[in-house]
Amino acid sequence: MRVQVIFWRISKKDIPWAIIRMGLDRIYLRRSKLSFWKLLGTGSGETFTVKDANPYRWGVLMVGDHFPDFSHWKVRAIETKIMELQPIAVHGSWSKKEPFSNLRKIESKNWDGPVAAITRARIKWRMNRVFWRAVPAVNESLQKSPGLLRAIGIGEAPIGLQGTLSIWESGAALRDFAYRSSAHQEAIAATERIGWYSEEMFSRFAVIDESGDW
Repeated sequence: MRVQVIFWRISKKDIPWAIIRMGLDRIYLRRSKLSFWKLLGTGSGETFTVKDANPYRWGVLMVGDHFPDFSHWKVRAIETKIMELQPIAVHGSWSKKEPFSNLRKIESKNWDGPVAAITRARIKWRMNRVFWRAVPAVNESLQKSPGLLRAIGIGEAPIGLQGTLSIWESGAALRDFAYRSSAHQEAIAATERIGWYSEEMFSRFAVIDESGDW
């Protein structure tokens, strides 16, 4: 099985279509033979509130042997970005599942290409405001990190189910941010101290193949 992530950028006139399509594609994907999938909205990731939302970019993450044809998106998209990923390390769960646990993992020492990091959390409702206040400092540190190629917010819902997808030149660049950024270290400590999340997942992937544009 493989992991595939697709993002589509659309025009303003297609935003209503995209919102409706997100609902219809749930039916489309339930009929597929995928072992796991998530339709995704995107945003800047600056605050993880509704004002971050980017209605021009939508996406899907899929795990399986064969992936559905999303030609209905491709014909409307201004840009399409497709990435094939293979796990390096995964900790935690996503919707009470471990979607990448049965996939063959790559040893980090054996991979010197670009790396994708996906973080995803279900935030406790009463902790949303505390969490939002902590996000800007971490995001600012992330955006300034050497070796970062791209970072966007991803989510299954506008509030409460938040995540980040970041692409790095190398695993070393990602590790430098994770372990040397004071803002990120404080966020990790606060997670343990405050308990923002009812569920969380942190994962690293080798970017095996990619096509298209952001």
